[in-house]
Amino acid sequence: MANEDWSCDANDAVQLTIVQPGEKKPTTIATFHPQFTYPIFGDEERIFGYKGLIIRLRFAAHDLRSHVHISYDEKFKAVGDTAATDLNKTLRDWISESAFISLPEYEKAVQNDENAKDFVPPGKRVHTYTTNGRNYEIWAGSLVEPDVRALLERAQIFVPLFIEAGTPLATDDPEWTLERWTVYFVYEVVTPPTPTASKYSIVGYATTYRWWFYHNREGKTHPTVGNGPFPYPEQIKFSELPSRLRIAQFLILPHHHRSGHGTQLYTTIHKVCVEDPTIIELTVEDPNEAFDELRDAADYHILRPEFLKRDLNINPNPYPANTGKKRPRLMPTAALIPTKTLHEIRSKYKIAPTQFAHILEAFLLSRIPLKHRAAGNANMARLLIKKHNAEDENDRRYYWWRMLVKQRLYKRSRDVLIQLELNERIQKLDETLANVEEGYEKLLERFGNREERIGKMAEEEVDPKKASMAEGTANGAAGRDRTKRKYTVIEDDEDEGEGPAEAAKKAKV
Repeated sequence: MANEDWSCDANDAVQLTIVQPGEKKPTTIATFHPQFTYPIFGDEERIFGYKGLIIRLRFAAHDLRSHVHISYDEKFKAVGDTAATDLNKTLRDWISESAFISLPEYEKAVQNDENAKDFVPPGKRVHTYTTNGRNYEIWAGSLVEPDVRALLERAQIFVPLFIEAGTPLATDDPEWTLERWTVYFVYEVVTPPTPTASKYSIVGYATTYRWWFYHNREGKTHPTVGNGPFPYPEQIKFSELPSRLRIAQFLILPHHHRSGHGTQLYTTIHKVCVEDPTIIELTVEDPNEAFDELRDAADYHILRPEFLKRDLNINPNPYPANTGKKRPRLMPTAALIPTKTLHEIRSKYKIAPTQFAHILEAFLLSRIPLKHRAAGNANMARLLIKKHNAEDENDRRYYWWRMLVKQRLYKRSRDVLIQLELNERIQKLDETLANVEEGYEKLLERFGNREERIGKMAEEEVDPKKASMAEGTANGAAGRDRTKRKYTVIEDDEDEGEGPAEAAKKAKV
C-alpha cells in the first residue's frame, strides 16, 4: 500500500478543545484546529502512519490544565526503518508531562477541581470591558510571579499552533531577565456552570518585554562621576530604566475572533505604556499583516482626536509669494506640516516613528476630499503637470501629500534606490506609493465602518427593542480583508531597532 495512504494533514488531525465542568462530566465550550503544525510535525505538516487520526488537545477554560488524547482507526505496521510517527514522543517536547494522564483521570480532575471556584487570573486586573452583552477582564503580571509563569507555560502550546515562526518563551531564565516580561491575560467572566466551577474563561493573551533604550533627554545635564561603593548598595531594576516596550506574542483564541478583543488588548497595553514614565515608546516584534491591520486601526482611533484638536493639515502654499513657479530644489517639509508639534504628539503617545508616520499620512490623506485623491478618480495627468502650482488648494495638498510620503519612503530605502537608474527609481517609488495609498484608503474605510458600528451599538443599548448588536471590530487574527503593505523594492521596517533577520520573520496574531 502506498505511503500516501498512511499520511494525513496534521492541521486537520489536531483538534483543540476548551472545556469546563458540566452536570456530570466536562463539557466542550469550543473546538478549533490550529493554523500551523510545522514546528511540531515538520514543514509539510503531515503525519505518517495512521488512518482516521485525531489528536485532541483539551484545555480547562480557566487555568488551561491540558490533556492529550490520541485516537485512530488503524496504525501502520513498521517495515524496516519505516514506522508510524511516535506521537507521544513528538508531543512531549511541546506539552507538559502532566497532560498525558488517562482521559477519565483528566475529566475527573476538571470536574471535581475544588480550587476552581476560587480561581482568579494571576497578576493585577488592569481593564474591564463589555462587548455583545458579555463581560471581560484583562489581567497583567510579571513573569517573575510563579502563578503568571505557570499559566503562561500551559498557554505556550498555542504559540507554534497559531503564531508563525513563534517560539515559546524561556521561563527558567534568571529573575532579572524574567522581570523584563509582562504577560496580559484576557478572560471572559461567565456564569459558573456548576457550584464549584470557575467564573473565568480564557480568551487570549499577550506578552511584552522591555528593551533598554538610550534616551538622550534634551536639556538634561549628565550626572557627575562619584566615588560611591561598587557594586551599588541598591539593586538596579530593569523596570526602572528607560526602555522601549515591545509586544512579542499576541493571540486571541479562534472562537473569540471578530469581537474586538484584539483591539481591547492592544489599547490596554498602549495605555499602560503611556502611563509608565520609564517607557519611551511602544513597538512590535515582527508583526504580520493581520496585526498591522489591527494596530493601524487602533492607533488611528487613538491619534485622530489629537490630530483634529490640533487641526493638522498640509499647508497648500509652503513657499513665499515671490518664489514664482520655479521648482524649488528642497522639500519644504517644515512649512508643509508642523514638525515640532508632531514630535510632541508622538512623544506623548509613545508611538514608534515609522508607525506614527503611517497614521499621520493616513490622517492627512483623509483631510483631502475624495474627488481630489486617486481613489476618487482625480485627474492624475493634470496633477503631474501642474504639481504645486495647481489652481485648487486640495490638488496642491494632494501633490504635497504624495511628495511627503515619497520622501519618507526614499529616506528609509535610499541604499537600495540609489543603485537603480533614475527612471527605474522613480517607477519603483511610484509603485510603492500607490500600494501605500491603497492601504491607507482601506484603513480609512475600515475606520469609518468601525465608527458606524459603534454608533449603532450605542443606539441599541439605548433602545433594546432594536435588532441584535452589530459585531465588534475584527481583531488581528480574524481580519478577512487583510490589507498588505506592499513594497516593491522598499522594505519599510515596522519598528526601528530590528535588523534584516528579525524583519524577515512573520509573526502571526
